[in-house]
Amino acid sequence: MKIIVLNDSSLPDPTGNVEKRCAATPATTTRLCKKGISVYVESNAGLLSGYSNKEYEETGASIIDDVNDMLPEADIVVAVNKPTEEQLALLKKGAIVVGHLDPFFEQPLIESIAQKGLTGISVEMIPRSSRAQKMDALSSQASLAGYVMVMQAASLLPSILPMMMTPSGTIKPAKVFIIGAGVAGLQAIATAKRLGASVLAYDTRPVVAEQVESLGGKFLHIDIGETGQTKDGYAKALTEEQKAIQQEAQRDAIASSDIVITTAQLFGRKPPVLIQKDTLALMKPGSVVVDMAAQSGGNVEGSVAGEVANVNGVTVVGTGNWSQSVARAATDMYANNVYNLVDEFYDAESSAFGLDLEDDILSGCVITHDGAITSDMLTNAYKGA
Repeated sequence: MKIIVLNDSSLPDPTGNVEKRCAATPATTTRLCKKGISVYVESNAGLLSGYSNKEYEETGASIIDDVNDMLPEADIVVAVNKPTEEQLALLKKGAIVVGHLDPFFEQPLIESIAQKGLTGISVEMIPRSSRAQKMDALSSQASLAGYVMVMQAASLLPSILPMMMTPSGTIKPAKVFIIGAGVAGLQAIATAKRLGASVLAYDTRPVVAEQVESLGGKFLHIDIGETGQTKDGYAKALTEEQKAIQQEAQRDAIASSDIVITTAQLFGRKPPVLIQKDTLALMKPGSVVVDMAAQSGGNVEGSVAGEVANVNGVTVVGTGNWSQSVARAATDMYANNVYNLVDEFYDAESSAFGLDLEDDILSGCVITHDGAITSDMLTNAYKGA
């Protein structure tokens, strides 16, 4: 079996962002090569995450300067994001493409992958189950995002996070309010607490209150009626009435906070607007708001995707690409996710990736196969587009 690792930093990005992460590390290529798998790494694929071509070669992987020469022979192509149309056209029928394919917002690309007879595995669609946890790229990258958002907010705040007692007086700890206690939110809570801040958090799922408190944060209880989460652990969308109640109840917490971090994202849908400009105006000048969802629509009115904006004297961060700020760690985690996926389904006897579409993991993340889109969730979403 031949696996090709693409150099994502060479792939075009309409936002101007240069991808720093890689889908493999020398540690994962070592393990793949030991299984008898031939691994080809596009030149400088790991350079921006701190891994040189030499390090990959020393593991038994081959470095290729022109990936297009090898693509027709690939059984699996792995990337952080997605290959180009030109690269897809070179792949043989039945080849497997693995990456963040962004399927709900990339309908033409997904249809093209299907039409070319390729098997598309979208890492975003890997189910959140105990068995799939080691492959869950969304969670691994979101965890890093939670850390990075707190660190960025702390660097922009004109004060410090911990309480400090000095001969000239006592500095009170900064107040941090985190909206959304999923993977990213919980990591943000833990990071802010480690830095000495006073942390308050809110989530529409009351079931996470215990997790918030176990990390040293306080949970803001708001009665907005029936809420809950999907089978994959994502928060369910709120009604307009529930959103209004939530925003009103959060106003005081936002107004008194030094840092607010919003992490509310809905799988496959535009994120909800949680903070209006009139609420931002209640915050102290110099306060910082970080909008994790800025690049997909935004939780904060006035946030700008890819930028740091000033709204009513409040610094609103919408830079996105959070985990790329710690590209080495992000690459290590994502590469392990990819390795664990391949390892789980690799059949050593036939030296092939076992495509059992009845498997509970593959049935969720394999979105194209044998010339068709195989995900009912996607086909329904495309019909409604």
